[in-house]
Amino acid sequence: MRLTNHPALANHLNRRIFLGTGLAGMLGGMAAGKLRSEEAGANWLIPGIAKAKRVIYLFQSGAPSQMDLFDPKPQMEKRRGEDLPESIRKGQRLTTMTSGQSKFPVAPSVFKFKQHGDSGLWLSDAWRYLPRVADDLCMIRTMHTEAINHDPAITFMQTGNQLPGRPSIGAWVSYGLGSPNKDLPGYVVLTSFGSGRPDDQPLYDRLWSAGFLPGKHQGVKFRNKGDAVLYLTDPPGVDRSTRRSTLDRLAMLNGLHHQDLGDPETETRISQYEMAFRMQASVPDLLNVRGETKETLDLYGPDVTRPGSYAANCLLARRLAERDVRFIQLFHMGWDHHGNLPAALRGQCKDTDLATTALLMDLKRRGLLEDTLVIWGGEFGRTIYSQGGLTETNYGRDHHPRCFSMFLAGAGVKKGLTFGETDDYCYNTVRNPVHVNQLNATILHLLGINHERLTFTHQGLEARLTGVEPAPVVREILA
Repeated sequence: MRLTNHPALANHLNRRIFLGTGLAGMLGGMAAGKLRSEEAGANWLIPGIAKAKRVIYLFQSGAPSQMDLFDPKPQMEKRRGEDLPESIRKGQRLTTMTSGQSKFPVAPSVFKFKQHGDSGLWLSDAWRYLPRVADDLCMIRTMHTEAINHDPAITFMQTGNQLPGRPSIGAWVSYGLGSPNKDLPGYVVLTSFGSGRPDDQPLYDRLWSAGFLPGKHQGVKFRNKGDAVLYLTDPPGVDRSTRRSTLDRLAMLNGLHHQDLGDPETETRISQYEMAFRMQASVPDLLNVRGETKETLDLYGPDVTRPGSYAANCLLARRLAERDVRFIQLFHMGWDHHGNLPAALRGQCKDTDLATTALLMDLKRRGLLEDTLVIWGGEFGRTIYSQGGLTETNYGRDHHPRCFSMFLAGAGVKKGLTFGETDDYCYNTVRNPVHVNQLNATILHLLGINHERLTFTHQGLEARLTGVEPAPVVREILA
């Protein structure tokens, strides 16, 4: 029975239906385009290539300092306090925070570096636990991006575009592969606050948005305070069967609405209601860590019992991976160190060091690291010169998009590899530059997706995560 067969409802909906029918052709075309895109999924899948079944992306929001963590430059001690040579800067743009400085004094790192593992991976002494998994890491030292300020840089890292409104990488993966777990979202987002700089830049929900993709592919954020997911418990007097029958009636009404107006988002609403119903059963079990052994909890450290902490989120990421959630993303804030960097960086490493190491070890011993791709890094790097005053023990660093470090581990990447080389000032790339779009192309490749074919028609253009310029997969880091 159609809604428009009811006179009272028809009168109420007359204006809406008039407007809706005027757009019916366009909306119908959009819906058909969406279906054609999804039906063409086989065109972007590469048979036999996929090494990873899922991704855990440990995003360090604020930009960790590469020369204090991963890329040692001991020769800079001889240049302490000297002005950064123009031959190194080459007229590259600066942020407004340092463009007015009369000098750009070189600030050698206060952290000491050592080689670790059979691979000889260089790590600073800011890391106490990460050296334990040095031989599992694939370090890229020559990442570079097009943005120099946080918001456009984070947006670019997540969506391949500096302007808001585009789908995030997790949404693209969900769109391209779907999810093997029908009781949990295919894309889950977790956030935590760093102790290095608690008042760091905020995060916006659009960073895990589906953009112009169907809304069911957007990331579902689990809250870091209070209930992780709101309204999981039915209100008093509403049992499971009542909820089920209510959703059935809503689905019928929404289905009739879709017949009348052809709005593709109505289908998304129906599917999300169903997902919410299934999450009422699946999420409480996911969040219940009482079944974890003491040895496992100790592995992640004492912070693991504090809901919303980075450690608790890392354990939750492993539990999500066990349940075959396709894309799991942790955002840890607090890495924006324009001043007081040595103390702040130690705080951030204290937050993340043990838990990151524990996650990799835990995945490995459970056999999950073989088909899980883990990524660690931020939106850009830091300058070798100090922002503001420089002393023997204290300095700050400004934003630097020209080169920064990230590491990968797990499915399909070489172990114990250091890829790329920067100059003596850690300011320019000397060998093997890796663009953000190349990183995203490589992530998709490891999931068995051809990034050039994973497209969606939007405003008459075939949009994709990796943009229109060539973005070759970084095959040198593939196992």
